[in-house]
Amino acid sequence: MNPKYDTIVFGGGTAGTIAAIQSARAGASTLLVEKNAMLGGTVTVGGINAPAHFFAWNTQIIRGIGWELVRKTFDAMGEPYPTPAPTKNNPKPGHIYFDSNLYAIICDEATLDAGVEILFHAMPATVKRIENNWHVQICTKSGIKSVQTTTLIDATGDANVVSIAGLELNRHKIVQPATLQMYCSGYDADNLDYAQLKLAADAAIARGELKSTDISWYNNGPKGLLKKHGDNSNHIPSPDAETSEGKTKIEIEGRRSVMRAYRFLRAQPGLKNFTIDQICSETAIRESVTIKGKKTVTAEDYEAAIHYDDALCYAFFMIDKHLDDGKGILQRPLQHKTIPTIPRGALLPKNSRFLIVAGRCLSSDQDALSALRVQCPCMAMGQAAGAMAAIAAKTGLEPEEQPIAMIHDLLREHGAIVPGDINPDSLE
Repeated sequence: MNPKYDTIVFGGGTAGTIAAIQSARAGASTLLVEKNAMLGGTVTVGGINAPAHFFAWNTQIIRGIGWELVRKTFDAMGEPYPTPAPTKNNPKPGHIYFDSNLYAIICDEATLDAGVEILFHAMPATVKRIENNWHVQICTKSGIKSVQTTTLIDATGDANVVSIAGLELNRHKIVQPATLQMYCSGYDADNLDYAQLKLAADAAIARGELKSTDISWYNNGPKGLLKKHGDNSNHIPSPDAETSEGKTKIEIEGRRSVMRAYRFLRAQPGLKNFTIDQICSETAIRESVTIKGKKTVTAEDYEAAIHYDDALCYAFFMIDKHLDDGKGILQRPLQHKTIPTIPRGALLPKNSRFLIVAGRCLSSDQDALSALRVQCPCMAMGQAAGAMAAIAAKTGLEPEEQPIAMIHDLLREHGAIVPGDINPDSLE
């Protein structure tokens, strides 16, 4: 590690990896600090390898570095690139399904090729603004390391850096549940009595041996889980996911949930050989805390597709609020031809300088967050954050002071689509 960097990114997940690559490609010395053993976040460690949405209304709305890494993954797989229209390989073009193992490796390659220094198995310990620099202490396996930076990017998903810096957060008593991805085999999904399985599940729930959310989102039995061979099928309560203590409880409960499902299913007809092939190493969190930003995205403005004067990127996903009571998901699709935007102010914590967030801890209300938390907008936010950090290194301009046109020009130079680039008449 060097004693000083232009940019330090905490969190090498969906947003942070892209932020670090953009910062370094634009000439800023960049350190990427990640708590896990690989980059990619929910795509890789969390097992949700289905980014959404690069396309809206038959038009590409998010591109840039995130899209580049996805394309490289498809190249490695030997498969054609996703398109906005349905194809044989991608019948649901909203979500893009690919090999998360290859994606993790490609993230490594792209990050290192850009000149980023990666530090795995490390987390922020202290964060202080002293004169014109951030003074940071990083907890590593060999002890505390001290380093300075011009600009900090918090891509932890949980606003850990913002919190340690003493800035304000939004906390909610009820947050969306998490999911622990599990993959299973050992049975014929087309030759099971799902009506009987639902009755057996109801009885097990009544006896306290099973929770409805162990096997479904909607309290409708294990059919979906079994048909999908696991995948994104359970709901794990996730209070206090922004803390180590809270996350520990969530991880333990996630594995308990999988074990309850396993024991129940193995006892059912046709499932005596039910096998768990994989449990992801980390529970994928949908919601924890958000920052109190210089602007806040509300669901009303998101659904109206407000074009902010400081809009950095597009976003596209329905309001998609997973419920913590076993009743599934509250969903509100966007109106035809609407494409929301994300403002710079939502990435900048109040009363901060040279501190940017990227990803699901942006300043937003809970309904808006349920749409903005998904992977493609997080990639776009990450690239915008990295661009602002690089501009700060070159010009000395605080992110809030940077001309939007300057940020847009740098993003376009690196392949991104920025608000204003899409002709509304091209939407279908």
